[in-house]
Amino acid sequence: MPLTIAPASTDHLDAWAELRADLWPGETVAEHRAEAAGMLEGEERAFVAIADGRVVGFAEAALRHDYVNGCDTSPVVFLEGVYVRPAARRGGVAQALTEAVAAWGRAEGCSEFASDAEIDNVDSHAFHLGAGFEETERVVYFRKAL
Repeated sequence: MPLTIAPASTDHLDAWAELRADLWPGETVAEHRAEAAGMLEGEERAFVAIADGRVVGFAEAALRHDYVNGCDTSPVVFLEGVYVRPAARRGGVAQALTEAVAAWGRAEGCSEFASDAEIDNVDSHAFHLGAGFEETERVVYFRKAL
């Protein structure tokens, strides 16, 4: 399957929003579309993977200037999310998307690339390790109402 990785644009909003809703089902497609449209105006970056004229995946990233767990430098390019349609998986799409994010981070002066995953999301852990990330730490957050 010939694959193109491109910066996300308004042309990709509908497909990108549908994929976001698959990854993060807590919001509607319309809410995801509005959030994605806002990203196009901000400092975050998104890339889409296109195969056979169809958006089959996306990656979203940000430059984080605050402390990033496991990193020593600032800013750090941070992978906020990556998703590939199930039918397009196992073909290097997610790897190509993360390579586009890494290239953007390097161009912005970053020397570290970070990400995170839920502690029980072993599929995400396997993806990250396969993409060249190394696990740095595990954290459980707590809160107490006052």
